[in-house]
Amino acid sequence: MADRPVFLERRSYRLRRMMDAVRFLPFLGLALWMVPLLWPLPAAEVAKNGIPMSTALRYLFCVWLMLVISGWLLWRKTRVQHPSEPANAQDTVE
Repeated sequence: MADRPVFLERRSYRLRRMMDAVRFLPFLGLALWMVPLLWPLPAAEVAKNGIPMSTALRYLFCVWLMLVISGWLLWRKTRVQHPSEPANAQDTVE
């Protein structure tokens, strides 16, 4: 049995990878939200070297928006019902 390759059904494999992406999304968001901490602060005498606060806030809003949209898209893709589950699974649970 060690000679046979492990076969995973394509649909369940993709669903598992999408669920992995959903689980990874908060960590990606945290890492992206920390990027402005690495930017140089705008000093009064060296205004050309620093990043303005409006740019940092715009970046944070875009990251937040990207996380919301990607979370929604991944949710839409992962909410597909498994073929092994009954068609009306909520009706069978009491």
